[in-house]
Amino acid sequence: MSTSTTAPERPATAAGEPTAGVDQAPPLSIFRRHWRRTVLVAVVVLWLILWAVLKGTQTLEIGGADKTDIHLWLNSVRDAFDSARDTSAFFQYVVQPITNGVNGLVTGLQSLFSQGSATRPVPEVGWLGVVALLAWLTFTFAGLRSTILVTVCVLLFGFFGYWQQSIDTLIVTFVAVILCAIVGLPLGIWMARSPRVSAIFTPVLDLMQTLPSFAYLAPLALVFGIGPAAAIVTTIIYSLPPLVRITEHGIRNVSPTTLEAVTSMGGTAWQTLVKVQLPMARRTIVVGINQCTMAALSMATIAALINGPGLGQPVLQSLQSLDVGGAFVSGLAIVLMAVMLDRTTTAASERSAVAARFQKRSRSGLMPGPRKRRTLVTAGAVVAAIAVYLSHNYLALAKFPSSPDLGTPLANAISAATQWIVSTFAGFTGWLKDTVTALLVDPLQSLLAQSPWWVMVIVLLGVALALGGLRAAAVTLVCEAVILGTGLWNESMKTLATTLVATLLVIIAAMALGVWMGRSKVVDSVIRPVLDALQTIPSFVYLVPALALFGPTRFTAIIAAFCYGVPIATKLVADGIRGVSPVTVEASESMGTTSWQMISKVQLPMSRSAVVLAANQGLLYVLSMVVVGGLVGGGGLGYLVVAGFSQSQLFGKGLAAGISITALGVMLDRITKYTAARLGRV
Repeated sequence: MSTSTTAPERPATAAGEPTAGVDQAPPLSIFRRHWRRTVLVAVVVLWLILWAVLKGTQTLEIGGADKTDIHLWLNSVRDAFDSARDTSAFFQYVVQPITNGVNGLVTGLQSLFSQGSATRPVPEVGWLGVVALLAWLTFTFAGLRSTILVTVCVLLFGFFGYWQQSIDTLIVTFVAVILCAIVGLPLGIWMARSPRVSAIFTPVLDLMQTLPSFAYLAPLALVFGIGPAAAIVTTIIYSLPPLVRITEHGIRNVSPTTLEAVTSMGGTAWQTLVKVQLPMARRTIVVGINQCTMAALSMATIAALINGPGLGQPVLQSLQSLDVGGAFVSGLAIVLMAVMLDRTTTAASERSAVAARFQKRSRSGLMPGPRKRRTLVTAGAVVAAIAVYLSHNYLALAKFPSSPDLGTPLANAISAATQWIVSTFAGFTGWLKDTVTALLVDPLQSLLAQSPWWVMVIVLLGVALALGGLRAAAVTLVCEAVILGTGLWNESMKTLATTLVATLLVIIAAMALGVWMGRSKVVDSVIRPVLDALQTIPSFVYLVPALALFGPTRFTAIIAAFCYGVPIATKLVADGIRGVSPVTVEASESMGTTSWQMISKVQLPMSRSAVVLAANQGLLYVLSMVVVGGLVGGGGLGYLVVAGFSQSQLFGKGLAAGISITALGVMLDRITKYTAARLGRV
């Protein structure tokens, strides 16, 4: 007898009733969960349709020499500023004293260390005295190895043929850093001790760090005129935020237990600051001075566009004349100065720990003790004083010798090598330039710049809303209004296209290198020093090799921006990957996940806020470099800023371009930051 079994029948369901165990969420609920993705897809589809139908209409494009009413008005504002310098009480009693004071300070230091004056054909302290003074100061604050580095670098400045320009750059940098310290250290301390003050000044510092460096130049030249004063004020604005922020961080992170102990002993607020907080935060504050110095050096070279003295002048002249050899040598001098200042200030920040080890070893007789060190410092001061005296009185020790001349043969060799590389690899470099331009730059620029302006307004608002939320959309709307008001909408879209292409390349490289570094300590130990070195190089210098390889084109600006943005983005991605919980990684490995699954399913999703932050920082670095690329054929807003300085009738247009760059930078920064904040909460 056989029995047959049948599967149990499922109970019938009423029409429209969901079957048990099957997720049939209402459409409205699905939309609420995925509305951002839906809005983003809808915006892109609508954009492509409208672009195909309306391409080339209502783009607000104007000719290179054409000027709108706002540009003419800005020209009249410049003329009004020029006339107000002699009649306005504000200019006479506020602006002019500041300008005269800063210009007088720089001129006085130049006549003392780098240039002759009306009464003396050579500086008061000649090259031998300058070298001895810098060596003694470095030994006093940073140690012997830094002293050797500084001495070699300073001598190379002269052998390259840029002694005067190098010392001028040091003067501008040091004056800017000293003024930053006078303002920034008290402000950072105040912000650390008062949350209300921190809340007031933090948005201002955010804005100062967001603005591309080019955006500062025209407005400050309008107020202070061209010359050292405008260059130093510009440098201060650019380099002040890192000093303030790091000082605030150092003071705020002093151990609360230590502060409570001091308070319980009856210490006043002033005693707590002077005796506890400042000594314990000293190393952090010196790191802030290091970052301030590097930012000041970077901006001091760009300030050559407003007649700032220093090494930026020969770099700018060489770039404008397409002299790759001359640009390389002057750029190399800037790199050496950056390395010198970075290593010296870093060594100074570690001086307290070094001094402790120094003292410990001195007790065992391995190294000289503090008393012997003071003797060495005193002897060094005597030697420096003698060198200053000799360089003041003997022409051969005052004017840097003309031989050996390392700069001219090096420039000639670089020019010859560049010609060989260009001719040998012209096929590859031309293919790379044409391919990226044809596949990425031209299509994206056509989408952005050839779409009607109102279509792009809607697209950017939709993207901001989908990625960053209502606050990002509100900021985007204000920035769009500002860009439209400048009359440079089309040029802004061209700059945005170049920026997005360079940022895409930066993110691809940063993701690959960052994941590799985050997953391997050995790889990190090899690549991170290279990235640190690349971050030391001022932005101006990146233009030189890009110009040598690709000539004056948009692609040159993209390559320079790529090289400038990759280091910071890569380190942020690596830190995000490394910050994923080891417990989560071990659990995933125990389940047999492959390396690719670990990266794509675990590490990248869990570090997505760090990846978006990397995109934010990479994008801002790229934008600042893309507009500098206007010097080498990058076009867009950067070219208009440069044209505004070189052609008087285009000053208003160049100033409007600087305003557009500012609005573009704020918009992109807010969208990416709000996106990162949202992802961090998910």
